[in-house]
Amino acid sequence: MSDTTKPSLPGQEDEEESGGVSQGILDFGSALTTTEHGAVYCLSIIGQIEGHIAAPTSTKTTKYEHVLPLLAKLEESSEVDGVLFLLNTVGGDVEAGLAIAELIASMTKPTVSIVLGGSHSIGVPLAVAARRSFAVPSAAMTIHPVRTSGTVIAAPQTFSYFQRLQERIVSFVTGHSHISAEKFQSLMLKKDDMAADVGSVIYGEEAVHLGLIDELGGLAEGLAYLFGEMNK
Repeated sequence: MSDTTKPSLPGQEDEEESGGVSQGILDFGSALTTTEHGAVYCLSIIGQIEGHIAAPTSTKTTKYEHVLPLLAKLEESSEVDGVLFLLNTVGGDVEAGLAIAELIASMTKPTVSIVLGGSHSIGVPLAVAARRSFAVPSAAMTIHPVRTSGTVIAAPQTFSYFQRLQERIVSFVTGHSHISAEKFQSLMLKKDDMAADVGSVIYGEEAVHLGLIDELGGLAEGLAYLFGEMNK
């Protein structure tokens, strides 16, 4: 069964126990750090994006019912000046991933995302949702059409639903990056890049060259941009 424990408000970890920051990392992959530039909340988006159906207990997941209220609290909190997102996700539930991405994109506080390892499938909208996106050279991003597993109703309405859902993803990605819809869709439907499916796998430098990711860089570059935005 999915764990429905809600994250604490920023700063409450320190009040509740002496090892607040360490406990936050242990429980939620997050930490609040106070610097000379202001307070930065670091949040990891890892493993599988879990949606309405709980993933197996052996699967590393990011639970949308945890992340959504936490993002709202970060936006409202006077203790947080900027948010850093560290991404290493295989993708997962499309609607849950889009919900998280839309909320990140609507935040008024400075936000930065860094793709480390991979940000695949629905992880692509998550990567571009922040105000500025970075990717390390070894980062990988898989772009493919919307798909599902299990039993589906083989009717025109089903395929129409998938098409409209895919259009939502394309619209979000192109609206929050510098890649064109035509180029992104061509990457989705590429036939010679994946062994058992259509789509593309692109890496850090290529993602920047295509305009999908804003800048090549890691933690130092991401924090430098975040601190600059926080000091404005």
